[in-house]
Amino acid sequence: QVQLVESGGGLVQPGGSLRLSCAASGFIFRNYDMGWYRQPPGKEREWVALIDSTGRITKYTDSVQGRFTISRHNFKNTLYLDMKNLNSDDTAVYSCSLRRGGTSVAFGQGTQVTVSS
Repeated sequence: QVQLVESGGGLVQPGGSLRLSCAASGFIFRNYDMGWYRQPPGKEREWVALIDSTGRITKYTDSVQGRFTISRHNFKNTLYLDMKNLNSDDTAVYSCSLRRGGTSVAFGQGTQVTVSS
């Protein structure tokens, strides 16, 4: 059974940083591409960053390019999202996803990130 458990969210001031983690189990983590998504309050879920199974290829949505870094540790079965220079537009519930065939097939419950002074 696929399990994705996010952690690391919280309240941060504008300009601050956070590191999100996603602990994966129930599948062979190193074989799959992964992603981070977010759902701002009152809006649809949107993709934030994607990473291939090796960790060598990454892709970011324009609004986080240069501020967020997606990475993975295949021996620890863990996905990361390092976020810096956060602003209020980054306030959202962040979820990690398992990707298969170019689409996300499973999501975690998410972790809340709130950027506010």
